[in-house]
Amino acid sequence: MKIGSLFVDGVQRYGVVDDDRIDLLTRSVDLFEMLATGDPEQAMDGRSLRWSTEGPVAVPFPVASIRDFITFEQHTAGSLRAVTGANAIPDAWYEAPAFYFSNPHAAIGSGATVPVPPGCDVFDFELEVAVVIGKAGFNLSVDEAFDHVAGFTILNDWSARDLQGREMRVGLGAVKAKDTATTLGPLLVTVDEFVDYEADGRFDLGMEVSVDGTRIGGDTLANMAWTFAELISYASRGTWVRPGDVLGSGTCGGGCLAEFWGRNGEQQPPPLRIGDTVTVTVEGIGTIHNTVVAGPPLHAVPPARRHRSTTAPFGHNHRGETAQR
Repeated sequence: MKIGSLFVDGVQRYGVVDDDRIDLLTRSVDLFEMLATGDPEQAMDGRSLRWSTEGPVAVPFPVASIRDFITFEQHTAGSLRAVTGANAIPDAWYEAPAFYFSNPHAAIGSGATVPVPPGCDVFDFELEVAVVIGKAGFNLSVDEAFDHVAGFTILNDWSARDLQGREMRVGLGAVKAKDTATTLGPLLVTVDEFVDYEADGRFDLGMEVSVDGTRIGGDTLANMAWTFAELISYASRGTWVRPGDVLGSGTCGGGCLAEFWGRNGEQQPPPLRIGDTVTVTVEGIGTIHNTVVAGPPLHAVPPARRHRSTTAPFGHNHRGETAQR
């Protein structure tokens, strides 16, 4: 099943997509409950509209949270070199899957414009596939995890690389560098549609990205270092995953500009410019496209006020003398 979403009379509506038609679901339907039953007939409202991704479409499901992993070794090596200057992938990367939380309020659909983040001069895209949780689960094992999946969608993790480099030197990871926009869509495609692509828990889906019609790079989703079941199990470790949670695969090999910068030692291809259109295609899911536009102004925040601590070291009084025991 393929789920899409449009704004109809100013209201976001979900529906089942069949080629160039979308059959709308009722406004009151719980999309994830409907997907769990696998039977949309009882949830149809009887309206069919034309479906096309040439123009804007909405995010095809309600987003609860976004976790974005980094699971492609080729991308990791190149992008870390470009963003942080690291010459090798740290051993910790291989020990467990790493992710950061992104901003669910910044999720946009295909065809929406993408504003350059304030203060950014080095803007980039990231080609990913995301798995979407459809059923709540707590502390799931790898064997249990995939039973909680609603489907797959494309994810473009827009990235301000200059902001990211500064932020990651603090030791907390990317923050405002990833806060402005995340494209999801154009469809949410249920797992049963990918039976012919699956082998040993991985999915051999071709992935490709271009800028203004020029191909930049691509990969296959099968090159993930971990399976989606393993990512879900890790994400749910000691906590809940819930319907609408998005888990990104991380950027595939050749799926962003920073990877090429890290390998080439220069910013070629160049960072995105205002007016550039980025198009991403993933086999079995479809194509998303967004155009970069000027962003809002940068409102300055002053640097930290430096404060010399007057707290005595442990075992000393405020005069620096050793405390008597």
